[in-house]
Formats: sequence, structure tokens, C-alpha cells
Amino acid sequence: MSSVLSPQTWPFELSLLPESAHLVGGSVRDALLGRKADYLDLDFVVPCQAVETARAIARHYGAGFVVLDPQNQIARVVFPQATVDFAQQVGDSLESDLHRRDFTVNAIAYHPHTEQVFDPLGGCADLERRVLRMIAADNLADDPLRLLRAYRQAAQLDFTLDEPTRSTIHELAPLLGKVAAERVRGELDSLLSKPEGTPLMKLAWEDDVLCTWLPNLSAVQIRQLAAVDAAAAQLQEHCPGFAALLSGWIKEQTPPGFHRSWFKAAKLSRILSPDVDIAETELTHFKYSRAEQQAVLAILRSWEVLQAIAQGDDAPRQQYQLFKTAGNSFIALVLVGLAEGIPLPVLTQLIERFLNPADPVAHPHALVTGRDLIQQLGLRPGPHIGQLLAAAEIAHAEGTITTSAEALTWLGQQVHR
Repeated sequence: MSSVLSPQTWPFELSLLPESAHLVGGSVRDALLGRKADYLDLDFVVPCQAVETARAIARHYGAGFVVLDPQNQIARVVFPQATVDFAQQVGDSLESDLHRRDFTVNAIAYHPHTEQVFDPLGGCADLERRVLRMIAADNLADDPLRLLRAYRQAAQLDFTLDEPTRSTIHELAPLLGKVAAERVRGELDSLLSKPEGTPLMKLAWEDDVLCTWLPNLSAVQIRQLAAVDAAAAQLQEHCPGFAALLSGWIKEQTPPGFHRSWFKAAKLSRILSPDVDIAETELTHFKYSRAEQQAVLAILRSWEVLQAIAQGDDAPRQQYQLFKTAGNSFIALVLVGLAEGIPLPVLTQLIERFLNPADPVAHPHALVTGRDLIQQLGLRPGPHIGQLLAAAEIAHAEGTITTSAEALTWLGQQVHR
């Protein structure tokens, strides 16, 4: 058996687990597939006293403890490198509990005390076939997020969806409109975060699963996702240092399970409206954080500037405007530009500026402050101070001024014109 099925890899002793407990869900599936994870995520089903079992284990190890669902008796124990959930069995037997799950490959149970696999629904055979097959249409309808999760799991596992499952999902697709935005966003983000998600994103679009949440999504936009994937591979080959930045993100607290990266931001910008105001409404509808909204909107706002540069309007002033508008979203913008056909040499010049923290075009720094203007030039506070500082940044980017003294002299001339 794979190591995750061995209690020696768990953060607690097997002796603390009731004899009736079974390990279920994704951890069993992944172990049988030979997939390994740095972080353990274990799910146990027990016939009774699920919350009490979790509380006792948490108390024994001084681990974190939270009741997730008091009505259905589900609790979680949090260790430094593992999350362990305990759920009360649904129905009068383990088999009835497994029959309520989404897909057969997720309905395999493992009894750690006897090392026996319990597979009443043929999940092991589907693992061999690498097929995702539903257990029952009613199970999908009970939690419509499962309709979208099917595509995410197929991408994650490199599985295919069997045809009856696809047909049922297509019929039930309108139910996805009843699901909370945050849950839908999580599944979409997962599909957008890796190249493997794009073919399944296309399949979900073909099956009308996305029509409730992305009613204007088009075949052109789906093709753009594949173009972004190809562009990322091209950057990795020719600009590996810059390509490494695609997996990074702005300094925003990212909760566990969230998919935030410049790579995903680039792809997200491709499935939204090109109109910034409409795109902002779409992002708000999905309940994206304000920081993530602004990052994606910066891609859309700076796209026209990048196009102008690619068409020959590449003066320092125009490049300065690009970096000013894009900010760190420039990392994702390069990916979009390459996907949209902007030649790599055009982008390479901009990349070199971006990677140079001393570059006055990509990273302008103030040669003077508002206080300098008030004290040295005798100006009164007001909006014109900000306008003058912005003008000085552009002049610095163009090489007109390079020192604080030159900046004050130049600004004094501008004031007295």
C-alpha cells in the first residue's frame, strides 16, 4: 500500500482511532494511484461519536480543533503538516455512506486496523481505467458544485469523464447557479491555474456547465486560454528567470486552498469582458478579493498601451505609461501579449527594464518630493503638486533630468512658463 495508507505517516497513533473508523475520499484514491502530497489531508468516517473522537485526538496532541458541522457531526483536527477530518457515517452502514458520494473513485474506503480496501461501487476498476464516473444523478443534484468539480478532478487526475456522467452533468448544469460564488470561484481558479485545466475548461464550456456563471464565454476565449498555456511554455524556454515569476503573486495573504498566481491572473483576464467596467462587475460577482480584482483589471487597462508599443509607439514616455498602469501585473501582461501574438523581442526589451530595479522607466523613483516643491519653489499645496511630480517622473524616464537639482530647476521652468 502507498505510504498515506500507513498509520506510521499520520500525525497521531492508530490506537486512538476507533476500530470502526475508515479512511475515505481523496486520500485513499490518491494513495491507490500512487500520488503523493507534501501535506496530509485525511478524511475518516465513523459510525458514531465523530466529534468526540476528533476532540480527544486534538486534546491528546494539543492540536487545533474545530467543529465544522454540528448537525452532521463533522469535526477537524489541525496538525502542522496535516488536516484530519472526522465525519459521522451517513446512513445505517458504511456502504450506504459511500453510495451518497459524488464519483466512484472517491467512494473507496480503507480500514487501517485490518488494511482492507472496501470498494462496493467499483471505484478501483475506474481508477485502473482512469475514468471519472458518477454514482448517481441525485448525488450530483444534492450538491451542484459537484457538476463543476467533475472537470476539476478530471484535470487534476488526468482522467476522462464517462459519457453518461457528462450527459447527466449537462442536464443538471442550470443547478450550478444556486451555488455560492466563492465555491464556484474555487473550482474555476483550480482549472485556470495549470495548463492541464484548459482542456477540461473547454469540455465544461461545451457541456454548458459554465453558462450560468460565464454566459458570454466564447470559443475564442477558450482558445485564448490554450494560447496562454503555450506562451508560458515559450517564456520558460526563452526567459526562464522571468517565467519563474508567473507562479508568484502580490503580497496578499493567501488562505489555504486559494489559487493565486500571475499565471492564473493572465488566464482569468482572458475569460472576462475586455470592457474594464464590465470585467470589474464580473470579478465582484465571483467575490474575488479587492487586491486580486485590481491586479486583473490592471492587465486589461494596460493591454491597449502594450499594443501601441508593439505597433511602434515605443518611446520611453509610452513605456513609462505601460509600467505605471500595469504595476506588477506586467508579469501577467507579458503572458497575455505573447499569447496574443506580440513578438517576443518586443516583450524582451520590456522584460529587461522590469527586471532592472534601477530602470527609471519601469521603476521610476521620485527625484523630488512635494515638500521640496513647496519649500524650494515656494508653491502652495494643491493638486498641481501631484501633477508636477508626475511630470518630473516622465522627464526622468525620458532622460531629460537625472538628479534632484536638475529636477528642481526643470520644474521651476515649468512653473514659470
